[in-house]
Amino acid sequence: MARAKERAWQRMLSGRRLDILDPSPLDVELSDIAHGLARVARWNGQTQGDYSFSVAQHSVLVLEIFLAICPGATDRDALYALLHDAPEYVMGDIISPFKSAMGGNYREVEQRLLGAIHIRFALPAKPSMALARQIKRADREAAFFEAVHLAGFEADEARKLFGEPSLPAFDLDQFERLIRPWPAREAHDRFLAAFEELFSALSV
Repeated sequence: MARAKERAWQRMLSGRRLDILDPSPLDVELSDIAHGLARVARWNGQTQGDYSFSVAQHSVLVLEIFLAICPGATDRDALYALLHDAPEYVMGDIISPFKSAMGGNYREVEQRLLGAIHIRFALPAKPSMALARQIKRADREAAFFEAVHLAGFEADEARKLFGEPSLPAFDLDQFERLIRPWPAREAHDRFLAAFEELFSALSV
C-alpha cells in the first residue's frame, strides 16, 4: 500500500493553509506574517530586556539601517529589506551556525517561501544580486548592534562574526528606540506600518 503523503502545511490564523514545502503566493497573508514575526525571538530568546527581541523588530531595524546606508534606495528596494526574514513567520529563527549544520534543504525551503512572499506582494521572486548584497550588509550591521547591546557579546567578538559596522551614526535617540525590545503588539504594529507605507507607495 502506498504511504500517505505527510502533511507539510500549517493552518494560519487568517484561515489559510500554507504548504511550507510548496508555498503558493495565494496562501500568504500579511496579517499572518506580522503576527508570527512579532512572536518569534531573535537569538533564541537569549537577549536582555523585559521582552524578546522579535524578528519583526529586527526587520524594522534592518530597514532603517538599509535606508541609512543606501540613501538612493527605492520603495521597492526597501520592501525587499523589510521582508528579508519573512519566512521565519512559519519557519522560526534558526541561528546561522545551526542553519549551516542543517545543510541545503533548509535553505531551499526558506528561499521557496521567500519567493512566494515576494510574488504575493508584487515583487519579483528574487531581488538583484546587488540589492541582495546591500540587504545582507544591513542585516549583518543589525546583528552586530543586537549582539553587543542585547545578546551579551563583546564588541571585538561581534566584529569578528559580523564585521565592522559602517554606521557611526544612527541618531542616538532613534537607535535606542529601535534596539530596546518592544512588546509583541508594538512589534506587530510597527512592522505593519512600515510595510503599508512602502507597499502603498508602489501603487502611486
